[in-house]
Amino acid sequence: MQHPAEQSLLGKQASYSSQYDAGLLFAIERTHNWARLGLSAGELPWQGVDIWSAYELSWLLPSGRPVVAMAEVRVPACSPCIIESKSFKLYLNSFNQTCFADTHQVKMTLEHDLSAIAGIPVAVQLFELQQPNALAVVELPGLCVDMLDIEISQYNGADAGLLTCDEDGPHSQQLHSHLLRSLCPVTGQPDWGSVLVEYSGSRRLQPESLLRYLVSFREHQDFHEHCVERIYCDLSQLLAPESLSVQARYLRRGGLDINPCRSSQPHDWHSLRLVRQ
Repeated sequence: MQHPAEQSLLGKQASYSSQYDAGLLFAIERTHNWARLGLSAGELPWQGVDIWSAYELSWLLPSGRPVVAMAEVRVPACSPCIIESKSFKLYLNSFNQTCFADTHQVKMTLEHDLSAIAGIPVAVQLFELQQPNALAVVELPGLCVDMLDIEISQYNGADAGLLTCDEDGPHSQQLHSHLLRSLCPVTGQPDWGSVLVEYSGSRRLQPESLLRYLVSFREHQDFHEHCVERIYCDLSQLLAPESLSVQARYLRRGGLDINPCRSSQPHDWHSLRLVRQ
């Protein structure tokens, strides 16, 4: 079956427009992935958001002077569509030689266009480069599982069978890894990321099994958002937790990074940036 993104410009040669063009944006319906997980729009087991960081945003003032800024875009995880990343890159590039009255007009334009393509209100925040600590570099909390001394042999299955747990009383853990690697489902290009898992419940996730499981995504082809939702579903099925959150911080490509966040409870997702981002 043809992947929904095959109809986009992903993996195809494309010219760069320097004049504003909202028509460059391409939507991919989330229902395709939800169906693979046995879910539908009305019964999602998570709340969350996809946080995009845009580092290559520029436009012209009425005087002709260019402005550069960074943007944070928050797309609700329940939106009907995700935004295909190459189309997003081409769209942002189209601002370069376009005149806007001020920063507020740029923000309103971005929110209008991105909300239209996602099918739900999208929030945009712009940061000037002179803003102190606009996107400060932080470390993920909890135990890093990357240096655990184990043998690994599974690299291309996103294999939930690798996850194991103990049932020996209440547990609350924060575990993270910087070894997530998956592949674009259209181009096969690698996507690199870090993952933070936080949960509480009666079962204890064995950290070694989480490491094996995350490494098993190494040759798995899927979008960032879909990988995080699969991780969330696999952990939820294993742990039956009282609370669970999974977030991934992916490296940028084309000036954009995508950071999907999913949680069983309302969560205040803070803006953060890891050293590789």
